[in-house]
Amino acid sequence: MPTRLLLLSDTHVPARARALPEQVWRAVDAADVVVHAGDWVTLELLDALAGRAARLVGVAGNNDGAELHDRLGEVARVTVEGVRLAVVHETGPKQGREVRADRAFPDTDVLVFGHSHIPWDTVSPAGMRLLNPGSPTDRRRQPVGTYLTATAADGRLHDVELVPVAR
Repeated sequence: MPTRLLLLSDTHVPARARALPEQVWRAVDAADVVVHAGDWVTLELLDALAGRAARLVGVAGNNDGAELHDRLGEVARVTVEGVRLAVVHETGPKQGREVRADRAFPDTDVLVFGHSHIPWDTVSPAGMRLLNPGSPTDRRRQPVGTYLTATAADGRLHDVELVPVAR
């Protein structure tokens, strides 16, 4: 049976939003693995997600304090259904991102990142998929907040969907 993934980043709770939208909490409940690519802002959100998610994988971002960095670190690596995932917050400028990712994460099938609040879905020259779910709470220049869902099965990522957050 495929493993259901929820990819989040840049939630910024409570700095940019008082709480995660209920739609996101329903997605957490539906997921087998929740991946968060940083900028949580508080330990309370980490603890709330950890308490509700079936499995949580996360990293700290540039807006996260020392406690979040100590608990999470800046890079996470997990294998889900044969898919080798790496998670970081920031990958640098969009120009050259895929080539830099190939060098930095050579044994990775999917790199999940955040920071820009701008959704991203590309494939590197080496075949790595790069995914940024955007932000469900701080859309910046995007029309709506977003997150990603996907499934992992048989060593491949399937059904990647950018989900808009209803206002």
